[in-house]
Amino acid sequence: MHFEIDGNPDYGEVVVALSPGEDLLVDSGSMSRMSVDLDVRATTMGGLLKALGRKLFAGESLLLGRYHSERGGIIALSPAVPGTVMHRELRGDSIFLTRGSFLACSAGIEIKTKFGGLKSLFSREGAFLIECSGSGQLFYNSFGAVEEHQLDGELIVDTGHVVAWEPSLDYTIRGMGGLKQTMFSGEGLTMHFRGRGRLWLQTRTLPELAGWLGAYC
Repeated sequence: MHFEIDGNPDYGEVVVALSPGEDLLVDSGSMSRMSVDLDVRATTMGGLLKALGRKLFAGESLLLGRYHSERGGIIALSPAVPGTVMHRELRGDSIFLTRGSFLACSAGIEIKTKFGGLKSLFSREGAFLIECSGSGQLFYNSFGAVEEHQLDGELIVDTGHVVAWEPSLDYTIRGMGGLKQTMFSGEGLTMHFRGRGRLWLQTRTLPELAGWLGAYC
């Protein structure tokens, strides 16, 4: 499998060249163009219950597209929102993604939904997380540009700005205000990261954009 990412950081797109017999699992609606030699079929990846969990709790698609060709081919993927497309090669390790960040992966990667803790239920972004593990190529995306932080200590981040982080980092979800504000407004929630590892943040958040647009509708 070979790939090329263009359009970053504003309108990222990844073009993947599949070798004969290779599969690529793609988030629903992300394919923009492909070779005629590629076949696609819907898959729940891990079974219906796991797929329902990803859909209901983590905001991901119920079905993924499995693209395959016996002769190889090209497929281009464009996320639903403007921003950056990122790549990570997993080699028996894992990475955590937040709501809506998954774009595509090769067949050797497993996707699981993880609960972020009781307090995270008041957050639209941090309640349920996606854990990607195994071996293969992983593509994920952000809303806006991405900042990579090599953390060695502690960092507090608004939940809406978190895209991904390495499992070597511990985190807790906290409210910036009192309990009443956390419960009824959904605002002021942060993720408090500790440890050593990499953390990827996005410069924009969809909930804030939706709120801003709502004032003019």
